[in-house]
Amino acid sequence: MQNLFATWRMSYILAPKHEGCIFCDFPKENNDDERFILHRGKTCFVMMNLYPYNPGHVMTIPYRHTSDYTSLSIEELTEIEVLSVKCLKTLKKAFDPDAFNLGVNLGAVAGAGVADHLHRHIVPRWNGDTNFMPVISDIRVVPESHEATFKKLKEAFVWE
Repeated sequence: MQNLFATWRMSYILAPKHEGCIFCDFPKENNDDERFILHRGKTCFVMMNLYPYNPGHVMTIPYRHTSDYTSLSIEELTEIEVLSVKCLKTLKKAFDPDAFNLGVNLGAVAGAGVADHLHRHIVPRWNGDTNFMPVISDIRVVPESHEATFKKLKEAFVWE
């Protein structure tokens, strides 16, 4: 058997877990680098996923606490779409992926990890990025630290 070392995981395992809604609380902290908030808009913001499927996995999130997609205002819907396009351009510029997955999991049964605050996932994909690890070991290998990915995305963020 071979060992897979992910020494950075211990600090996460031992860290206190957040009580409350991270999508409401993290933007209020005004600590964007530590919380991996890449961009703030008027009604929505962009944040890296703390449990990414791939490097560069980001989310567009309304500030308003809601799980009901149909309750979003035209302004919120427009901004979440515009920010999603900016994220696609940014990820293409920073990482040049082969494809993308975009999705919104509405409700816990649909797979939402934070079911009471909707958010859109934008996941860059590369040919061959799925391998035996998730299937055999229930382990996903993310080859780059959050900090390194955040820095690349912050530098590449597309504003137009």
